Amino acid sequence: MLEWLRRLKKAPPADASGPLLQTPARVDMQALLQQLEWTVLRRLDGALQGENRSTFRGAGLDLADLREYQVHDDVRHIDWNVTARLQVPHVRMHQEDREVSVWFLVDMTGSMGFGSDSQSKRELMLSFIGVMGLWLQRHGNRTGALVLTGAPDTPLLHVPARMGRRHLLHLMNTVQQVPVGLGEHATHLAPWLRQAQSLLKRRAQLFVLSDFISPAGWERELAGLARRHDSIAVRLTDPLETQLPGAGLVWIEDAETGEQLLLDTSDPKFRQRYADKALQREAAFEQALTHAGMDGLSLSTDEDLSLALRQFVALRKRRSLHA
Repeated sequence: MLEWLRRLKKAPPADASGPLLQTPARVDMQALLQQLEWTVLRRLDGALQGENRSTFRGAGLDLADLREYQVHDDVRHIDWNVTARLQVPHVRMHQEDREVSVWFLVDMTGSMGFGSDSQSKRELMLSFIGVMGLWLQRHGNRTGALVLTGAPDTPLLHVPARMGRRHLLHLMNTVQQVPVGLGEHATHLAPWLRQAQSLLKRRAQLFVLSDFISPAGWERELAGLARRHDSIAVRLTDPLETQLPGAGLVWIEDAETGEQLLLDTSDPKFRQRYADKALQREAAFEQALTHAGMDGLSLSTDEDLSLALRQFVALRKRRSLHA
């Protein structure tokens, strides 16, 4: 059985003798941004008003205060002189630089093209980038992207961090134009995250957008990013990746390698094993975030984006109160 079963197909298997590239239907990014402003961003304005400082913290150099060490604090911020004097660990708090660059690390490999209903994971990702890009640029943040394409000739696309609506449109168009690819092997996220560490020298705000469908090894690289940057893992999912319907005999296709299997989804034991595997992957992802000391946000293709972002902002706000 495939480790990841991703795409339901009711047609017989195709001849997948070589890599396949498909260009998704093009979306007018200008129209999408306008739609997101009316349907999502306006609904979030109340929740986000005045929260840029507590939600996305910059990294200044001026000492602002000292406080007792908390469980999730970076040990590099411990003030050892004060700790020795008071016999209680204390950490340094610095004046925040609000004009921090924001980078979207975008996984656009084959599995991101999957969607069981009206929206795929890559379409949900574009909406997230649009909403966050608009809001962050309101507060003077530059936005850029490092896009993992999965293509052997151009595996990484680099969009420099800049300001302005026109630049955000360019960034989103660049992401949208990446074709959906089928190769012979599963995507490895570790080299991509490692390359991001080498390219992003200055401390920044990072959004790592992926379904994190990858062989092991990416966890260590994610932790490396979190040590240097304020990093947030945005995991994109689809309901069919956690629960299979009892649909009888169906073709299942690996969205990255193109491997296909005919499975009987009417078997309740098989569906339970599938659900158990999904729970194990969820637990492994949460464990990786805990080890890295970073926040995570899960977005599903059948979920209200504004509601998910409200919940996330509330989480960041609560954490800032304890920081």
